[in-house]
Amino acid sequence: MQKKTRYWIGVASRDHVVKGVNGGFAQLCHGKETPLKKMSTGDWIVYYSSKKNITENTPYQKFTALGKVIGDTVFQYDMGNGFIPFRRNIDFIKIVQKHLFIR
Repeated sequence: MQKKTRYWIGVASRDHVVKGVNGGFAQLCHGKETPLKKMSTGDWIVYYSSKKNITENTPYQKFTALGKVIGDTVFQYDMGNGFIPFRRNIDFIKIVQKHLFIR
């Protein structure tokens, strides 16, 4: 029996999402391993960004990335200063945002 594809939502500031997209990884819940282990190869993740930058409170409120989980490995990455979060490889797709105007 084939496993059902699941869909996940990650919430992060746009600047953090851009780092993940550029690096081809997802990092969730401040680097926790558990949510990433629940994902399976072929699942999808969409990121929502409530603000543009982690250090500012300017609202952004947009979906900012969409990608497919690749591989079965959850791994740690040393970001320095003792912070070693868990990550998972993601194949992000290019999204072109268009504005919809209703008149």
